[in-house]
Amino acid sequence: MADSLDLDRFLPYRLSRLSNTVSQAIADLYVERFNLTVTEWRVLAVLGREPGLSAREVALRTAMDKVAVSRAVARLIAAGRIDRGTDRGDRRRSVLHLSGAGKRIYDQVVPLALDFERRLLERLDAGERADLDRLLARLERASLGA
Repeated sequence: MADSLDLDRFLPYRLSRLSNTVSQAIADLYVERFNLTVTEWRVLAVLGREPGLSAREVALRTAMDKVAVSRAVARLIAAGRIDRGTDRGDRRRSVLHLSGAGKRIYDQVVPLALDFERRLLERLDAGERADLDRLLARLERASLGA
């Protein structure tokens, strides 16, 4: 007989719940104000930091589903928030950049996101924050080799 699975103690489930809860809480900050989904914001956030990526590269960096990223990219292009161009070095490769409207949204949302993170992390002392960062990095590395 298989062991019993206690979801409340199962690490992948706990991490998923925490991620979903935090993502939804932060999404509440910008969904009404900017009409962005969580996936759209993540695309904007990645392109704000690393312009010129393809949709596939955005999906890899965010660990989001390629189809969800492609749909978000299409909506963002239609809304005039990102522009699609062609890579100068490889004319077959499409690259994405924030448009002027996308940059303005990015510039408004980043301080909200950072303030949310600050308020969340201030519940931990400096040592706990350092431990959390170290442990998350270790788990991320381990998951890549799992």
